[in-house]
Amino acid sequence: MKNQVNTLKELGFIDSSFVSLDSTPVRANTKLNNPKSFAKNRFSKSNPPKSDKDCKLGVHTAGNAHNNKKYEFYWGYKNHVLTDAISGLPIAEITTTADVADSSVAIDILSKTNEWFSLEETYFIADKGCDTKAIHNYIRHELNGHAFIPLNTRNSKEHDTLPDGRVLCEAGLAMHKDGKQYLKNRTKQKYSCPFKNSKDDSLCPCKHPNYFNGKKYRGCTKYITITTDDYRSSINRESIFFKRIYALRTESERYNSRWKNLNLEKASARNMASITNLNTIGHICLLTLAIAAIRNNQADKSKSLVGFKAVA
Repeated sequence: MKNQVNTLKELGFIDSSFVSLDSTPVRANTKLNNPKSFAKNRFSKSNPPKSDKDCKLGVHTAGNAHNNKKYEFYWGYKNHVLTDAISGLPIAEITTTADVADSSVAIDILSKTNEWFSLEETYFIADKGCDTKAIHNYIRHELNGHAFIPLNTRNSKEHDTLPDGRVLCEAGLAMHKDGKQYLKNRTKQKYSCPFKNSKDDSLCPCKHPNYFNGKKYRGCTKYITITTDDYRSSINRESIFFKRIYALRTESERYNSRWKNLNLEKASARNMASITNLNTIGHICLLTLAIAAIRNNQADKSKSLVGFKAVA
């Protein structure tokens, strides 16, 4: 596969200017993945498939929004593919079990690929699953590139505020500024309950439990980030430039669709080594098609086996 990628690079059909990372599920060959199965607790970690002891329990969603309700559990694996976002062809791939998060694979596949296929100054595109400071810093400081990853708002808190910026508590009262918290890469403004020094139990309109905490300073405390100096926070994700580059990620989705047409989404083998080999062979087949089409002056058919066969 590496030789094929380098061949396509020499032909001027693949480069590292824009690369996109995405993963696709590979469902294990087990009855527990069959929705018509009568097995109890099909997706319980305490009830792994007996036919494939290497697979793990994973979840597949239609998107990465924190409120996305369209998801399904499955036993199996994941194939993580680094794709040239211009040509729509794979550069590198890694197969893992289904329980491995995309963010934990990104730096590994980028660093290993960079050893034989330079990713210097690349524009790296990925979905919200890769929105971590570690990945952003690796792209910026190790590869001297730029990351185009939407902000993952998971675990973030939104506070109601007044026009002057003051935070409102759950009772709707304006909280008071109470100093700042200086962290490594950001500064937070602290807000405290307006009655934190009061001894009157009737002042809190909503009778919040924090107001009756039995401590010297009673009531709620909230923090608002006011300054940041890390690369991830400095990206303007609302700019036209960011949105146009991020739109290239659809090439990863298109390539995954072509790869799935090889019937590799449903595993035919039942162990990690065999699944890994089958996945790689699938990518080799699609790269072979691209090389054959280009060398036969049919570059427009490099993504279509049916189209290339028709003119071959």
